[in-house]
Amino acid sequence: MGFNTIIDIIGSMLVGGLMLIILFRLNNSATSTLYNSNSELIVQQEMVSEVEVLESDFRKIGYCKDWKKIPDPRKAILYADSNSIKFLTDVNNDGVVDSIYYYTGPTSELSNTPNKRDRLLYRVVNNDVPKSSNVGITKFTLKYFDALNNTINQSPVTLPALISSIQIDIQFENSEAWDSVYTVAFWRQIKLTARNLSNR
Repeated sequence: MGFNTIIDIIGSMLVGGLMLIILFRLNNSATSTLYNSNSELIVQQEMVSEVEVLESDFRKIGYCKDWKKIPDPRKAILYADSNSIKFLTDVNNDGVVDSIYYYTGPTSELSNTPNKRDRLLYRVVNNDVPKSSNVGITKFTLKYFDALNNTINQSPVTLPALISSIQIDIQFENSEAWDSVYTVAFWRQIKLTARNLSNR
């Protein structure tokens, strides 16, 4: 073998090594992109399913098919603080007054998930067993406004009859991180007003 042949072999080994490094980096990048895309999709799907139920319930605060059973909508909200609320409505549209109670559980409930910030959002209808939403909620806060759009800065609200509209903030994160980064989705309903709350 001549000197030129050895140089060619060494050169081809260097080029081949560089190509392998590039392929490994591309593979890692593709895996990361795929995982992030899937995480975002899952988080957004969880958020959409939760928000649909929330909006439906909150828009029916004080509603009953037989309106005489909740003649004064000011009494429809029974309890309200920064991360829980209890109100009267007609869940099944059957003329029966029901109560719905939303509240968040402690982060210690989900100590088996890698994300230490996630918690369960509970929905209790009447005196049924509390049902929790999808794992992944890291924030659920409520802000209340009176009829003049002034913020009610009390928690719990001492006079729930003053509540005219509600701001709802929910943040979702995936339960497992990729490279220590969690996918985050945030939803805010600014001043949601139930039709019956404004009917006073």
